[in-house]
Amino acid sequence: MECKRQFSIILIKLFFIQYLSVLCAARNFDFFYFVLQWPGSYCDTAKSCCYPTTGKPAADFGIHGLWPNYNDGSYPSNCDPNAPFDQSQISDLRSSMLKNWPTLACPSGNGITFWSHEWEKHGTCSESVLNQHQYFQTALNLKNQINLLQALRTAGIVPDGSSYSLESIKDAIKEASGFSPWIECNVDESGNSQLYQIYLCVDTSASNFINCPVFPNGKKCGSQIEFPPF
Repeated sequence: MECKRQFSIILIKLFFIQYLSVLCAARNFDFFYFVLQWPGSYCDTAKSCCYPTTGKPAADFGIHGLWPNYNDGSYPSNCDPNAPFDQSQISDLRSSMLKNWPTLACPSGNGITFWSHEWEKHGTCSESVLNQHQYFQTALNLKNQINLLQALRTAGIVPDGSSYSLESIKDAIKEASGFSPWIECNVDESGNSQLYQIYLCVDTSASNFINCPVFPNGKKCGSQIEFPPF
């Protein structure tokens, strides 16, 4: 009996330690990166892309993710193995997510694999602030706060394959959002640098855009970059 009691105590302690580690990991971040990607640049590469099973998405910036981050540039990931993605939690958001958070990975999919990855890698690290439904709803709300494509069009920057200065793209987004973005580029099949992803920073409540404490170490852009059609 004594052996069983001690074993039970050890199990309880291990569970408590695991719970604390997950809780601390989820609480310990400094801001979010809100990342949107241009589908034309995702597809215009040697790797190419596959449209979702629902068909070709609209020619608009799509959500890539909402990522907890630290001020030193590092980030937490996969913080809670006990909170797997559950699509039933976001059934009311599905139509909006298909439109605003489409998958372009091959083979063609319905978004579930993409969204599951984003929740389990990034979303679980914000559980102290957002549950699963709130995580996806918040990202959709943030996208609705700023129309990046319209901001660029207003500045005469359109997705027609032309090249534009990196500074003009940053200035257009700052004019619309009030904050300086970080721009990530990739290259097309000819090796030309093109506008791929736009990063904006969000406070830990996931409610407000803020000045980025640090920019990521991603693929940097040249002074002139293409904005391909989709």
